[in-house]
Amino acid sequence: MLLKIVVMTHILLGLFSLMTLVERRVLAFMQFRLGPNRVGPFGLFQPIADGIKLFFKEEVMPAAANTWAFFAAPMVAVTAAFMAIATVPYGPPFTLPFTTIQVTPQIADLDVGLLFIFAVTSLGVYSVVLAGWSANSKYSLLGGLRSSAQMFSYELALGMSFVGVIMLAGSFRISDIVAAQGGSVLRWFVVRQPLAAIVYFIAAAAEVSRTPFDLPEGETELVAGYHTEYSSMKFALMQMAEYINMITVAVLTTNLFLGGWNPGLPFLPVGGLWGVAYFAAKVLFVLFVFIWLRGTLPRLRYDQLMHFGWKALIPLAALNVLVTAAVIALWER
Repeated sequence: MLLKIVVMTHILLGLFSLMTLVERRVLAFMQFRLGPNRVGPFGLFQPIADGIKLFFKEEVMPAAANTWAFFAAPMVAVTAAFMAIATVPYGPPFTLPFTTIQVTPQIADLDVGLLFIFAVTSLGVYSVVLAGWSANSKYSLLGGLRSSAQMFSYELALGMSFVGVIMLAGSFRISDIVAAQGGSVLRWFVVRQPLAAIVYFIAAAAEVSRTPFDLPEGETELVAGYHTEYSSMKFALMQMAEYINMITVAVLTTNLFLGGWNPGLPFLPVGGLWGVAYFAAKVLFVLFVFIWLRGTLPRLRYDQLMHFGWKALIPLAALNVLVTAAVIALWER
């Protein structure tokens, strides 16, 4: 178990570093720019250079800031982000090549895994509120207030989008939800629950403050929002938490709606390292969609954000729950 925790934590850290480069390169391609290309071949060493720069940068804290809360906010953000990986499966059980060692790429397979993830990821709002309030800066405070209202609003739609999936799978265990989508692409919940999939992805993008829902940062209005006063490694921890949350959302999207490690086509091999490959390809596709949205959509106004959450997403999520429940009840009769 300890070895799994160490390995999966380091894999996430590596993927976080890689995503900082991939996002900048993909956005540069979309905007007819070059992006990072000076440090190492094709700019591959740019994340290392960024890490060295942030590590040696001067630590600055406003004189009137609340010290303990100012330091606690990045810790809370990273802790909540890493706790979410505990119950998420990252592929099917497989045997290591040239050995007989069986590996299950999941730290803990809880009966209530989905509820655990929902509870832990909800704690991320505390880090943003602490960061915004403790800095004693108007820009930071406005960013923290925006974030708290945004997360509370979109968490309701996010939680309701799970309900239809849970009813069809009959379980809160994520591995059971993946198993319920086996056999054919037509059994994937993105096909059987398309409205829930749309609501989930939009609400999840708002939860991790990705464009067009990056109101808590809002560079054009709030300088950098809740982390305006952060520098050096505290700023790096904030960014790390955001990217790891984005990776967690991509993994959950794959498990809940895209069939997990199931290929979806009968002529493709199933299980083992093939399942890991299918799973990784789907996760990378979802991450690309996040970057694509950032390079395409403008930031919403705050009133548009709240209006869309309360008057569009939540009614759609409730409608999906009612229709799914009615179909299941009539089908069983």
